[in-house]
Amino acid sequence: MTRVLPYGARAAMVDFDDPSEVLGLHASLVQDPPDGVVELVPAARTLLIRFDPGRTHHDRLACDVLDRSTVDVTPREAAEIVVPVRYDGPDLADVAAATGMSAEAVVRRHEDGTYVSAFCGFAPGFAYLTGLDPALHLPRRTSPRTRVPAGSVAIAGEYTAVYPNASPGGWQLIGRTTLPVWDVEREPPNLLAPGTRIRFTS
Repeated sequence: MTRVLPYGARAAMVDFDDPSEVLGLHASLVQDPPDGVVELVPAARTLLIRFDPGRTHHDRLACDVLDRSTVDVTPREAAEIVVPVRYDGPDLADVAAATGMSAEAVVRRHEDGTYVSAFCGFAPGFAYLTGLDPALHLPRRTSPRTRVPAGSVAIAGEYTAVYPNASPGGWQLIGRTTLPVWDVEREPPNLLAPGTRIRFTS
């Protein structure tokens, strides 16, 4: 069941039972935005919709959202982003041991995934990518690092990600890339915006 809740005077929060519906509604609203919508912010199970109260109101927006079918709506086709990776992360051996695989098998499983950027959070350009092989679903490290290098390729829970900048972090580091996924000099700066398809390759 999808719920549309007021979020102050200028926004609505759409809450989903099924997280797979978030990107469908996001794509639908990007392709055919209701009058007055000024910003969409997808997350794991929610979609924040900011609107101009001079042009629309919560009840009208809620009716529009609940009338939409997102089953057959997908993000607009775009070139797949290929992320080159050197799989030599400091946690690769631990991930292999925890999953009962060889390091080579972990790499193959990670490369074979078809990923989609579901939402961004934690830091600018930090995209949570869905599509990780269930065999690689592992918890975060018990002891987070105080500094994870930019470009680190990591896994945690059901997601994989690329650290856009050096920062603290507790994800399992399996590799690194030199591809800049966040660049303030680029337009747009975020290479892995929600809805983007991604593939990793050695």
